[in-house]
Amino acid sequence: MARGTIRYWAAAKEAAGVPEEAFDAGTLGDLLAWVSRDPAVERVLRRCSFLVDGAPVGTRDPATIDLHEGAVVEVLPPFAGG
Repeated sequence: MARGTIRYWAAAKEAAGVPEEAFDAGTLGDLLAWVSRDPAVERVLRRCSFLVDGAPVGTRDPATIDLHEGAVVEVLPPFAGG
């Protein structure tokens, strides 16, 4: 288990009700399961991309991404631009 920070942006922040929170999780998959306990957050997470310490997760299975002590996970919903 690692202790770190998850940061929510845009719609994810609105759904979570906080801009960030501390977590204890061994993998990104564990962390996403924990934050998905709220159905509103879970709906947003389905459309999000993730960064772990600034590195994009891409299409990798979150269960295979180990989190280290002090990790920062960014939750990025799709952005509209113009």
